[in-house]
Amino acid sequence: MNLEVLAIVVSLALLMVLAYRGFPVIIFAPICALLAVGLSGRALLPSYTETFMTAATGYIRSFFPLFLMGAIFGKLMETNGSAAAIAGSIAGLLGARRAILAVVLACAVLTYGGVSLFVVAFAVYPFASALFREADIPKRLIPGAIALGAFTLTMDALPGSPQIQNLIPTRFFGTDTYAGPVVGIIGGVLVLLGGLFWLDRRRAMAAAAGEGYGTGHRNEPEVGSNEGRPPLFVALIPLGLVLGANFVLSRTAWSVANWYPDAVLHRDFPAVNVAASAPTWALIVALALGITAALAINPKRWKDRFSGTLTAATSGALLAIFNTASEVGFGNVVKTLPGFFVIRDSVFLVSRHVLVAEAVAVNVLAGITGSASGGLSIALEVMGARYLELARAQGISPELLHRIASMASGGMDTLPHNGAVITLLAITGLTHRQSYPDIFAITILKTVTVFAMAFGVSAFHGG
Repeated sequence: MNLEVLAIVVSLALLMVLAYRGFPVIIFAPICALLAVGLSGRALLPSYTETFMTAATGYIRSFFPLFLMGAIFGKLMETNGSAAAIAGSIAGLLGARRAILAVVLACAVLTYGGVSLFVVAFAVYPFASALFREADIPKRLIPGAIALGAFTLTMDALPGSPQIQNLIPTRFFGTDTYAGPVVGIIGGVLVLLGGLFWLDRRRAMAAAAGEGYGTGHRNEPEVGSNEGRPPLFVALIPLGLVLGANFVLSRTAWSVANWYPDAVLHRDFPAVNVAASAPTWALIVALALGITAALAINPKRWKDRFSGTLTAATSGALLAIFNTASEVGFGNVVKTLPGFFVIRDSVFLVSRHVLVAEAVAVNVLAGITGSASGGLSIALEVMGARYLELARAQGISPELLHRIASMASGGMDTLPHNGAVITLLAITGLTHRQSYPDIFAITILKTVTVFAMAFGVSAFHGG
């Protein structure tokens, strides 16, 4: 390993260790990036102001509306009781005997309905804790169940997911969020079944060893009563609006891409790319409709709460996007270093099958940055056009490129320095040592699944 590659490895390892020990990524991502710059013999200050900050602010410019609106939608659904009603209904239907499945499905429904995965854990954790305690399942398995429901199939596999990881590829491949539905559904189901099998096996092993929920835990929630929660069918209306509006505005004659005459756009916004921007516009409108519907539910709950709810949502959105933007900045600094070109040549075209090469590249960069959206953005910025060219030569549609890239981003991103993992463990009051092994197992399962899908599709197309 030459010195340039070693510089990247050392900085990444340090960032992972610091994150594992609870230090804020938003502070140490630039420090570790500049460590790599220094070890590579490059200029420190220009790397920070011109590379790190340019990449970080560019990411914020592109995706801040979605982070903010997703966080607002999630907090409104929490405050008006809808999130609790949905999670509680699923838990009540399945019961404590199927506590793991209930938690996974509750997270999946909320995430697929548009609630940001960064805030889903807040809504589901109280019910997960109550169910696991009643079933005497170790609390340390709760983060794995939440991760399976929120960080996998509904984040990037199922078509139409409103999460950011499913939106980013639209900018590079001219697709929409419903791209590659068959591959996405098959991959998502495989991850779901495999993850449930793993978690149930871990539950059985704990039961055989006499391990129960445990005592002396931190951050134990108090589950409130059902009073004031809306009926389930009412609570589901905002989620249905987000999903339905996103589909209508993406794939029908009412597509947002047709709202403005080309002549007007070219005159007033000459730099706009309608094909690349339309999926974002559609999701913004869909989330706006969902927010409006959420506000109409339980209006009495907004008294003395509305300002605080918006403040909490804004704080959550800012923390989430700045953490991710810092990781994007770290990755963009790394990609300017000599050692990165060695890594790039090793992973970007590691296979003659473009889907496999893409999956490897996105996985590696998501792992380096500790961010699914960050690694995905960097990989497609560097090689998106080349992958599209190779896919056309191999008879592979841009939709398949989109789906494999999106699914691959949710693989090795959940290494210890991942912001969502750190947030999830903090919410549940658990440590990496207690719960990260199960999160990592689901990470490996997701990675294996996406590679299996990439190889299978490539073989079918004879790529």
